[in-house]
Amino acid sequence: MGSLAAVLRHPDDLYPLLKLKMASRQAEKQIPPEPHWAFCYSMLHKVSRSFALVIQQLGFFFLPYSGAFPCDAEVSTNVCIFYLVLRALDTVEDDTSIPTDVKVPILIAFHRHVYDREWHFSCGTKEYKVLMDQFHHVSTAFLELGKGYQDAIEDITKRMGAGMAKFICKEVESIDDYDEYCYYVAGLVGLGLSKLFYASGTEDLAPDSLSNSMGLFLQKTNIIRDYLEDINEIPKCRMFWPREIWSKYVNKLEDLKYEENSDKAVQCLNDMVTNALMHVEDCLKYMSALRDHAIFRFCAIPQIMAIGTLALCYNNIEVFRGVVKMRRGLTAKVIDRTNNMTDVYLAFYDFSNILKPKINKNDPNATKTLSRVEAIQKACMDSGVLNKRKSYIIQSELRYSSTMIVIFFIILAIIFSYLSSTRASK
Repeated sequence: MGSLAAVLRHPDDLYPLLKLKMASRQAEKQIPPEPHWAFCYSMLHKVSRSFALVIQQLGFFFLPYSGAFPCDAEVSTNVCIFYLVLRALDTVEDDTSIPTDVKVPILIAFHRHVYDREWHFSCGTKEYKVLMDQFHHVSTAFLELGKGYQDAIEDITKRMGAGMAKFICKEVESIDDYDEYCYYVAGLVGLGLSKLFYASGTEDLAPDSLSNSMGLFLQKTNIIRDYLEDINEIPKCRMFWPREIWSKYVNKLEDLKYEENSDKAVQCLNDMVTNALMHVEDCLKYMSALRDHAIFRFCAIPQIMAIGTLALCYNNIEVFRGVVKMRRGLTAKVIDRTNNMTDVYLAFYDFSNILKPKINKNDPNATKTLSRVEAIQKACMDSGVLNKRKSYIIQSELRYSSTMIVIFFIILAIIFSYLSSTRASK
């Protein structure tokens, strides 16, 4: 749960944090009995990275067993396996210790390996290594899906593997290269999910351009946020920022992390954030067309977290010093309070309002950044719903009443008393 100091500063984070913790524990109890499905669902908790909180809270993939949401159980099962297959493919790509002559053929042939119950390949670390060592469980589950779903997953896996192989042998030079790489590793995920939603009969088939933007917005946010982790990767760094952008500021991409280049690093960062913001309007269009509540939340929550992360990263030198991310309490609020497009428009408007004052008129891309932020705000205002809901994102800490703080400490006292009595009885 969030740190005590953060909760004290934001006491209204407490209830969403407790709800999230309880929902997470409930989801963990919904593991099915079959060994291969038990492996898949439990592994999903461990390797889903940026989607972990969303997946655990929603119970989205546990519908066949919990009935938690009115989404077709078929969707949850297929998306679970789709995610694990692509997570395994990504683990091969991410492992910089694998020689290129070994890695490339595996990436290209991965779509065939999913049909082989015996195939596995040892790579990655920690939970990712477990996934790869026991990939036969995922293959077994995959082979139980309907043929239409198998074909869709195979198609996306084949195209993604080929794209990843291409960029193992090719650096990200231009912005076009950057968009192409992000298309292979994330845009195709958006296309695949849209196809699975459509195949289930719950949604219309979204245009490829909008599905692609949903993936690119998330991927570019991750690439921006993870600069330091990627550049420090051992035994070999990973470089996804396009040379066309970073070469305007430094001679080598790794130079951005050095303190003497702080001013140039922040300018380059702002350039990258400005590039990512170009996808927001497409994302809003995609989400506004969704009908199923569970699918809507599954799609919308990561997008809100992405715009929130970009608002924090923009003009922030800490991206090159450590980890920049939304506080856990705010993440819990996003998960708890995202239920319809009104919530989405309000969140995007608020986070763009956080970013906007940070734009320095002397920044080389200030005009372009401001234009994109104002376009996002206009799209939100044009929805006509902004005055229907109070913001939970932009709040002065002074607005918290003494009553709330007293209630918070009463809750803490009750919890402490309960724990103390439990220990005493033992």
